[in-house]
Amino acid sequence: MLQVREGDLKKLGLLYERYKKVLFAFYYHQNRDAGASEDLVQNVFYRVLKYRHGFRGDGVFKVWLFHIARNVNVDHYRKNKRVELQDIDSWQDKLGDSNSEAHQNMEKQESRELLHLAIQNMDPDKREVLILSKIKELKYREIGEILGCTEGAVKVKVFRALKALRSNYLALQK
Repeated sequence: MLQVREGDLKKLGLLYERYKKVLFAFYYHQNRDAGASEDLVQNVFYRVLKYRHGFRGDGVFKVWLFHIARNVNVDHYRKNKRVELQDIDSWQDKLGDSNSEAHQNMEKQESRELLHLAIQNMDPDKREVLILSKIKELKYREIGEILGCTEGAVKVKVFRALKALRSNYLALQK
């Protein structure tokens, strides 16, 4: 990134190749929309290019990148207000036939769908903390840098987010 900041824009392509899947997964876990996730990844790299002079190089690039990604996501939600949730009924044709193995697969799929719905029904801030900590496996210190809070505060946020996820999941199971 330091080379990009100094004007070697060819290196941005390398950064894009290295981080596009990570960012896509981050967005896809948030909104469950592949097209929107691809657009958001493009917006992140547009901002990386636009604000490349703001990268000081004294921190971890991934943290700086996720800080931009978070801001892109916030701007997207403000612009679109609410992301449409996928309808579970549209997945029925993908669940398989009626034999025992298919039944087990269906139950696993239903559990996954319930989990995704429970995540989608969470407060966006809690959902974001869960995705960064449990799915992207960032360290609490790194998440604290992204969110602008202490490591201890991140631990509390993750605990509360997990508690909210459990509550949402159990409510959907009923």
